Parts: sequence; structure tokens; C-alpha cells
Amino acid sequence: MTMKDAPTLEDVARVARVSTATISRSINMPNKVAKATHERIQKAIEALGYTPHFGGRALASNRTNTIGAVIPSMSNAMFANGIQAFQEELSDAGVTMLVASTGYSTEAEYTQIRSLMAHGADGLLLIGTDRPKKTTDFLALRGVPYVISWCYKDDPAQLFVGFDNQKAAFEIATCVLGYGHRNIAMIAGISKDNDRAKNRIAGVKNAIKDYGHGARLLRIVESPYLLAESANAFDEIMEGPEVPSVIICGNDVLAAGAITRARERGISVPKQISITGFDDIGLASVVDPALTTVRVPQIEMGKAAARILLSKLSNDNTVSSLEFKTEVVLRSSLARVPL
Repeated sequence: MTMKDAPTLEDVARVARVSTATISRSINMPNKVAKATHERIQKAIEALGYTPHFGGRALASNRTNTIGAVIPSMSNAMFANGIQAFQEELSDAGVTMLVASTGYSTEAEYTQIRSLMAHGADGLLLIGTDRPKKTTDFLALRGVPYVISWCYKDDPAQLFVGFDNQKAAFEIATCVLGYGHRNIAMIAGISKDNDRAKNRIAGVKNAIKDYGHGARLLRIVESPYLLAESANAFDEIMEGPEVPSVIICGNDVLAAGAITRARERGISVPKQISITGFDDIGLASVVDPALTTVRVPQIEMGKAAARILLSKLSNDNTVSSLEFKTEVVLRSSLARVPL
């Protein structure tokens, strides 16, 4: 079927025995159409293979009913549940999500933001705060509504739906110290252009500094969020001049890679070394031993980000940032050290 042969709004109206205006309402505001009529229209749409002409709708309303989500990586499970929840909430409102990934590159993020705007995205979900001035200038120039997630700042100039990474890392480091560990190492994410990784490093450093009592951060090794890379980071730490009793990892993938390499080297976790993670993705509870980690409320965060962005797009100027709490989940990868 060529584009000129594609079914039209008039075709759907004829099959559904309603006016074209009723069909438009059914597509754009289904809650304002009787249920039976809406169902009849949907059946006609499906039978004919009709697709609404979003270009025409955009010209008429200056809206495309699409929202872009720009995430650092599609291969990292830390974003999966939150983005899925974000998409489901948008879908319930009749809005389509366009997703793009950046590979943790601020230049790629700038390119993807421009591309999504060129495709008519009404608003954006962004991850983190580390981005160059040219990106923030572009967003301001275009006046595009956006929400920043997976982090939180008390900044009235921007909308945040996330959590305090530094505070969360401080809490798990404090837990580790409470278990008697004094010689500590960290496998962190790459901190360049990644405020979440930077703040998690800062949180661990601050907890150790505040605790005192001989607690030391022996070493920090930064690693991409890949199992093989974190396994190499584990080797680097264990072959150093001083061996820690615990390794605090910047996320669960890093921790799983460290546990895997420990097993390959015949090092028992947690008998010989404890390992902790961050995020509480599905992997955390099935790796052996199960990970002590920081639980991030990904699903709730994703849903809230969608609701707040939709409200902003509806010109609701009362919306405000929302901070979520994290919690330390104790599992068997963390052992107590006798004092």
C-alpha cells in the first residue's frame, strides 16, 4: 500500500459510523468519548490499518504528543525499570516516548537532544546534571520543558525527580564502617561527565573522613559499567601494596564483576573480602553471594518523572522537584570484621 492509498480519517468515520470530529476526540481525548463509541472506532482503526497523521496534528495544536528520553546507555540495567515505568505512564496519557542513548558522552547527548527536538518532541527526560553550557543554552533557547532524573539538587531553576547520590553513597559507606571495616577500596564508575559517579565517590570519601577511628580509603579505581572491566579493576586493587577488607562498588554491575573475579582467583566473598553494590537491580539478588547494595526506587521515580513532565507540558506552573529516598539492603556479600 502506497501512502496515497493509506486509509484516511474519512474512511474510519465511514466504517465506525461517526463523524471525523468524534474520531479526533477518541484519538486525542479518549475519556471524552463514550466507551462503546471509542471501542467501535478502535476496531475500525485496527481493521483499516489507519495511522493518525501526527504531522497534521502537530501543525494544528503545536504538539506532537511525543516525549524524548535521553539516557546514558541502553545496555545498563540500572535505567531499564525506570524508563519502562516512564514509558508506561506516558502511554496511559496517550503520549509516545522516543528514546536515545549517549554512551555517557555529553557531545552525543547534545546531538541527540537536537535530533529529538527536530523530530518534534514536546519535552525531554534527561539523566544527571553534567552537560556543557551549549546544551543548557539550547534547551533555554528552545524553551523545551524537561525533567532531570537519577539525581537530585535543590535548584528552583530546574525540575528534578531523583535522589541524592552523595547521600546514598555516604549511607552505604557508613554501614560498611559500622560492620568494622577500616581498610576500604572503591570501584567507581567513570567520573568524567558523570555527576552520579562523582557524587558517589564524594559520599564514600566523606563518610570515611567523618568516621575517623583509623578508617582509610586505600584506593579508588574507576571503571566502565562492564563485568569484564570491573573484574580488571578488582585485580588492580588486590595487587596493590595494601589489600582492603571491603570494596564499595559504584553500581551492581561493577560489584558482580568484582565477585566473579574474586571467585576465579579463589578469594572467598565475604570471608576474605566483602563487596557492596549500588542500585539493587535484579542481578543484585541472584549473584552469589547476594549483594548488599543501595536500593534506588527506579519504578516510582520513572512514573513520577512522567507525571511531572506531563503536568509541565499542560502549563501547570505549580509542579516542583521531587526527592526520593534510597535505602541500604543488607545481603550476604558484606561480613562483619571483628573489632
